[in-house]
Amino acid sequence: MQRRNTPAKQEILLMLQDAHSALSQDMIEQQMKGTVDRVTIYRVLNSFCEDGIVHKIVSDEGKNYFALCTECKEGHHDHDHFHFRCLKCNKVECMSEHVIFKLPAGYTAQNVNCWISGVCDRCA
Repeated sequence: MQRRNTPAKQEILLMLQDAHSALSQDMIEQQMKGTVDRVTIYRVLNSFCEDGIVHKIVSDEGKNYFALCTECKEGHHDHDHFHFRCLKCNKVECMSEHVIFKLPAGYTAQNVNCWISGVCDRCA
């Protein structure tokens, strides 16, 4: 489905591209300083997820973060990697290590969410 490219989409995409970690909707809303309402940000982020531009990370506290898909191949998204949240600076990062698991015969994984919280190397 062809989607309109709006100024809000462009601004949010640039923000995600410039970020060195995953961003929450609240973080994006703060950076946009009221120029785009909360509902629009939510819709843009969800459309980015549907289109494979970003992936959603659900933290151990239930908060959603969004990270740019940088290593995904066209039509196939590998999100079976660990995510790390620093308890001091709250930075959320995608880790390069992939989760390896074996499901019983007949089971198919639809979603994998692996979360680690601790202290990052910058805050240690």
